Order: sequence, then structure tokens, then C-alpha cells
Amino acid sequence: MKRLSLLAAVAVLAVAAPAIAESPFWPVQAKGQPVAAELRGAWKSRGYGWIVQFGPDGAQLFQTAGEACYPDPRREPDPDGVMALWRAEGQGTITLTGSQDGTRYLFDKLPNLPTPCIAAAAWTPDRIVAFAADTFAAYYPRSAERKLDWPARKAAALAQVGPSATDAQLWTALSGLIAGLDDPHVELHGIVDGSRRDLEPGESPTLNRVHAADPQGEEKAWLQAYREGILTGILQGRGRQAANNRVFWGRVDDIGYLNIVTMGAFARNAAPDDPRPLDPVLDEAMAAFAGAKALIVDVSNNRGGYDTIGQRIAARFAARPRAAYAKVPVGAKAPPQPIKIEPASAVRFTGPVYLVTSDITVSAGETFTLMMKALPNVTQVGGTTRGAFSDQLPKPLPNGWAMALPAELYKGPEGQDLEGRGLVPDVPMAVFPDGDLSNGHAKAILGLIAKIREGAVGTTGR
Repeated sequence: MKRLSLLAAVAVLAVAAPAIAESPFWPVQAKGQPVAAELRGAWKSRGYGWIVQFGPDGAQLFQTAGEACYPDPRREPDPDGVMALWRAEGQGTITLTGSQDGTRYLFDKLPNLPTPCIAAAAWTPDRIVAFAADTFAAYYPRSAERKLDWPARKAAALAQVGPSATDAQLWTALSGLIAGLDDPHVELHGIVDGSRRDLEPGESPTLNRVHAADPQGEEKAWLQAYREGILTGILQGRGRQAANNRVFWGRVDDIGYLNIVTMGAFARNAAPDDPRPLDPVLDEAMAAFAGAKALIVDVSNNRGGYDTIGQRIAARFAARPRAAYAKVPVGAKAPPQPIKIEPASAVRFTGPVYLVTSDITVSAGETFTLMMKALPNVTQVGGTTRGAFSDQLPKPLPNGWAMALPAELYKGPEGQDLEGRGLVPDVPMAVFPDGDLSNGHAKAILGLIAKIREGAVGTTGR
């Protein structure tokens, strides 16, 4: 039987259940009001490892994996921002989300809050290791394809700790559990003998080279050279730096240039996911790009942020609605959530766009790349992206430590899994060459500008 593409399957689901697709969302708890009566009780998420108990006065979040469960130790009742709105999806199932355009999470009603969630048993080091291992086994994407044997890793980690293990022994066991995971969304943070320890094993090859070249510099000299290369080398002193230094833009005669280094944090006095400080910057830039032969959008040093920000930016380059990708939680029986790009009502540029990426381009920078690749006027140039698309799932541990992991599968237009693979450019180009880490980026962009003028780059023709 021919396998339907993912987006075709989503279309079938939409036709089969239009009432669900069009149902409105309601506040979980309207201001000054109790929690909606329909929500009272315990609910378990499909994927993600959450249980939430709704009472009249609010929600309490629990973390769960295997048979284990414990109250989330963070102070906020909704620390991950996923329980602002809800809607019914049939008997005993609801969707929760943080916003109308945010990720949607399916929850199923439980008869009662599970006993382990309120048990008083001590969280000893061996129990913490078991919980961490069970979490990765249940939710880490593409474990089989990556040849990750979580039962064996769990056994090896448990062999290093007992109920009375020290913090140092616990750290060794947990860091060994995730050893070899080259994934920027995997993290472990803790305190050992009064000193903070952090493990973030997923650095890109380019940034590893930067750190090797200047071990004590923490990228400062390299980032300064990157900035100067843009403002002086590419934009010849006529560029603009805006939105809390997250955006550079300008024109090089007939070619526009827009560089975005994060998908969020565009003002110090606004929430990091607030797009409003970015909107006037894009308005001004898009107006300046009017009549340009082409536009270069550079996310080669984009470290991620918020998918909704990327979606808002991509809308500035869309001439009509386009399906971009879909996402689904790992290990869950849930329909994929399709993500579309709708043309912005504000100023747009729908001429030829060259999107520059590298192995530094990660997370929301990559989902933005996915959105842009859905547009027929966009050509991806540069290097393959990092391959970390999933939202990062924080898991605070009961001893005060914390870990994080990806827990979603992102699917391309043909239904292909993207997590761990990255997006291959239409036109390869060395953005941060080995022999010229500090100045190679500006030279590469200037070379791209010359090729665009010569008509030597081409377009994807999608």
C-alpha cells in the first residue's frame, strides 16, 4: 500500500473531523474565576511525561515516567506555559496549550491521581537515576535508529549508585547515562560539593572549533568579528543593528541583507517570546528592501528561541498560505500538529530570497528554515543545519537538579523524520571555513552577493 505523506494524512483527519478542528479554546482559569468545572480532576499527557491535577483554585503539575511520579518542584503552577487554554476533544480527552498558535498537548482523564504522585517515599539517588533513564527511554526521539539501548544504559548507571550515593556519584551516573548524545537539547545541571555543574553535550562542530581556537574567550572575540564583518564588511558601514542587538539589516546596493541571531528576546523590557518589539524593525527593513533584486536572510549564527517568532518572520516572505511541517510527541498516540505559514498583513518581500544556514543554525532557527523552505521563492544556501528541531522538554529532578531533552518528532512535507538529521542546503557554501573562522563569514556573504548578481546561484523552483 502506498504510504500517504504526513500532510496528506493531516488533510484526511481534518476532513474526517471538522468540528474538532474548528472548536474554540477556552481559558483554563478566567481572571478572578475558578478553574473550569469540566477540568477538575487528574489528567495525563500523551507524551512528555506530565500529570496535572486541576482543582477549583488552579493546577498542580507532576512529572512521571514508568511507575514513578512526583510533584514538579518549580514554584509556578504552569512553569512550561502549556496550560493557559483548553478545549474538549471527545469523552475523557482534552487539549491544553499556552496560546492559540502554540503547541497543543493532548491529555486523558485519569480516575484518580496515581498513588506514587503523593507517596512520601524518599527520592534516593538510585530512584533519581531510574527516573531519568525511564524518561529518556520513553521520550527521546529516534532512539532505535540512533542505536541507543536505554535498558543497558539504565543498568550501567544504576550499577554506579545506591540509595546512599554521594552527589558526585549521582552526577557520574547521570552524565554516563547521556554520554555520547550529540544533541543540543540534552542538558544536565546540578550542584556537587557546593559547585555548580553543567553538561550540555550538543555543541556544533563550528563552535567547537571556535572554542578550541580561543579556550578562554567564550566566543567573545569571534562574535565581535562576526558583528564587525556584517556591519563593516558586508553592509559597508550603512547597516542597522536593532531589536536588542538580535537583528542586523541593510542594503548592498541592489541586494538586501537581513541577519537574525535569535528567535526572540528582542527587547529587554519585554517577554522573550513577545514579537511586538520586532515588528517595527521588520516593517522598516522590508520597506527598505522594496525593489531589491534579491534578499539574503542569514540565520547562520541563529541559536534558536521560539517557533512562533520564526513563523511570524517567515510570513513576511510568503505570497500565499503554505504547509511547512508537522510535529508529534514521541511515544504518543496523537495526530500530528500541522504548521502553516500565512502571508503577513504587514510589509512583505516576495522576491528571490537566499536563506543562509550552517551547523550552528539550531532549534527555532531550524524550524524557521523549514518554514522558509516551504516557500517557492526561497533557496537555502550554506551548510546543513544542526538537526535539533524538537521543543526542549525541561525535567526538574526531585533533588533540585534539572535535566532536559527533546521529546517530539518533526516531520517534513513527505512525512520524513528530521530530528537528528538537519536540513541540507540547496546550494552548499562554506560559511565558517576552517582556515578563516573570524572573517570567513563576511567573505562568504560577499561572494554570495556577487553570484546573485551574476545569476550564478539559481533558485529551487519549488
